[in-house]
Amino acid sequence: MKELALKYGCNPNQKPSRIYMNEGELPVEVLNGKPGYINFLDAFNSWQLVRELKAATGLPAAASFKHVSPAGAAVATELSDTLKKIYFVDDLELSPIASAYAAARGADRMSSYGDWVALSDTCDVQTAKLLQREVSDGIIAPDYTDEALEVLKTKRRGTYNIVKIDPNYVPAPIEHKDVFGVTFEQGRNELKIDEAMLMQNIVTENKELTEEAKRDLLIALITLKYTQSNSVCYAKGGQAIGVGAGQQSRIHCTRLAGNKADIWFLRQHPKVLNLPFVDNIRRPDRDNTIDVYISDDYEDVLADGVWEQFFKTKPEPLTREEKKEWLATFSGVSLGSDAFFPFGDNIERAKRSGVQYVAQPGGSIRDDNVIDTCNKYGMTMSFTGIRLFHH
Repeated sequence: MKELALKYGCNPNQKPSRIYMNEGELPVEVLNGKPGYINFLDAFNSWQLVRELKAATGLPAAASFKHVSPAGAAVATELSDTLKKIYFVDDLELSPIASAYAAARGADRMSSYGDWVALSDTCDVQTAKLLQREVSDGIIAPDYTDEALEVLKTKRRGTYNIVKIDPNYVPAPIEHKDVFGVTFEQGRNELKIDEAMLMQNIVTENKELTEEAKRDLLIALITLKYTQSNSVCYAKGGQAIGVGAGQQSRIHCTRLAGNKADIWFLRQHPKVLNLPFVDNIRRPDRDNTIDVYISDDYEDVLADGVWEQFFKTKPEPLTREEKKEWLATFSGVSLGSDAFFPFGDNIERAKRSGVQYVAQPGGSIRDDNVIDTCNKYGMTMSFTGIRLFHH
């Protein structure tokens, strides 16, 4: 098949819409549903991300995409009981690829609502059952087991988008894009991100990069390669835990991603783990309520007459002092940036979210200030020499 008609483009008024190949056949097959324009943008970007994560780490990988940027990405690791609980999968049997998706979606559950899913490996029934109960628009994977397909085809009253991609497909080395009737052309970003890139130019006094840090920095950088710029990514434990995308200022990226990382860690606080939710609360309501509970205006938002909708008994607030004390134990986090940090303020903000390892291109006229700030906190920073803008 050389082309596939779509319902419409980015918006309903943008017709006609299609994907097509000038040469050869489309590398995808739609097994169910009718994916749209944005669905395929998410599908192709997310597939590249998980394919590269698998190649770089040797581990099954998954991503959760929204609006052509990842809300989360992860490789398969053994999830702790705490992580299983905050990802709401403690009642499920998890295969490696299912664990990877649980972590990818769990990083930022609010942003992952209605996501597009990408898997580096065959979708199995464990992953399908996890997806069955989440709000999601579609999935792309190299293959599906018969049992997984049977489960997924029940989603959204039988309209769930299921796309199979040829894992051996190699795109043309030159890519094109039309904007305002003008065609842009560039070479594809075929840059290989690997451990050698991290080790070639460590510029801080501390030169230590643990195996876990190297893995997490690779996850952060590969995630950024497919995130709308400017972008910054925090990673820990084999997954992205905070992605800041599409900001005009780098410090705003660092703050946005850092705030998401903080929420990820605060969700593991004992008070959050023991919130007395009412029975049968809707999953989106529960996720939103957790975020409200963690926020500083919890008692204002969940005033009398409101909290009863979500909790059996009104929980004691998580105070600012308790949050500060909990976040002070946050450590071992890796941070990647798609372009250089122009000021040390980015490192100051990153430190507040437990960052110990940093990878960025370098090349700012204020690199010395950024290096000095890292040295002040004993961080390890690598200059990769490579920018990862994505538009």
